[in-house]
Amino acid sequence: MKKKTTIYDIAKELNITAATVSRALNNNPRISEETKKLVLAMAAKLNYKQNKLALALKSGKSNNVGVVVPFINRNFFSSVIRGIEEELNPKGYNVIISQTHEDEKKEIDIVQNLLNSQVESILISVSRNTRTNEHFKQVLRKNIPLIFFDRKLELGGVSSVTLDDFQGAYQATEHLIEQGCKHIAHMTIDLALLIYQNRLAGYKQALEDHGMEFNPDYVVGLKSEIVAGKDAAKKLMDLPKPPDAIFSANDLGALGAIQYLKEIGKKIPEDCCIVGFSNEPFTQFMEPPISSVDQSPLPMGKTAAKVFLEQINSKGVKIEKSVVLDPTLEIRKSSLKNGK
Repeated sequence: MKKKTTIYDIAKELNITAATVSRALNNNPRISEETKKLVLAMAAKLNYKQNKLALALKSGKSNNVGVVVPFINRNFFSSVIRGIEEELNPKGYNVIISQTHEDEKKEIDIVQNLLNSQVESILISVSRNTRTNEHFKQVLRKNIPLIFFDRKLELGGVSSVTLDDFQGAYQATEHLIEQGCKHIAHMTIDLALLIYQNRLAGYKQALEDHGMEFNPDYVVGLKSEIVAGKDAAKKLMDLPKPPDAIFSANDLGALGAIQYLKEIGKKIPEDCCIVGFSNEPFTQFMEPPISSVDQSPLPMGKTAAKVFLEQINSKGVKIEKSVVLDPTLEIRKSSLKNGK
């Protein structure tokens, strides 16, 4: 195996010290421009590659940013990651992506590994099953910027970029009311997470503001999978007074509900209107196309990256920002009972 080129090889070729080579490669002002050019040219000729981890340990700056999501293969999270990369890559930052699979222990291990890798910041959407914040406090104790996006915990000293989930749910429910729906159900997910608490609260507030009574029987839990949406829809349709509309806290639940309603011969939206949340790409290609609240994942990622850049450029001044993005309801055929 070919021996890896070191700074000592460059120094030997140029008849200078290894210390001089190291300073030149790191753009030290004590080294003349002429020497820097000679060192860089010889480094390229010998195919020298710097050990980035060693450099990070020495300088305390790695230019790496950790991004942690529950799942990479969800369109929402992949779009957030794209937004982060589009902001940070041109500025010389590398993004290290990790996924927790909704596992608190895995999340804790990932955060520790990122700290060991000398990352400049951690941007994270918290696992659904996370109940502790000690690993996040450890990040703060090291003075490393920590930014929550989409899902967050209430923790001082942490910036966040989220969607106005309350308003998104309010808009979805109000739209169903405007379509003439009288018995609107809500399929929720894990109410330990603030985003789902806010979606439930928005649903309830819209009912109250329009003089409609809240019925707890119309609120059913589900997981993210499509089959859970089918099971939840079955529970609702088995009620003595089945709903004529369903607002799901995510699009997979809405898809599952549509599949079940079709199986039992219900027409959508004539017999039951459906609205989801997230505006996943598949929603517009379904039959019928599914109405959904758009979460603005690309702007969310870009904004989270900008918050990080603002923090590192603040010259030691601590910044704690809470950015809330406005939701948009994409209205499609699944909820258009009156045609508009």
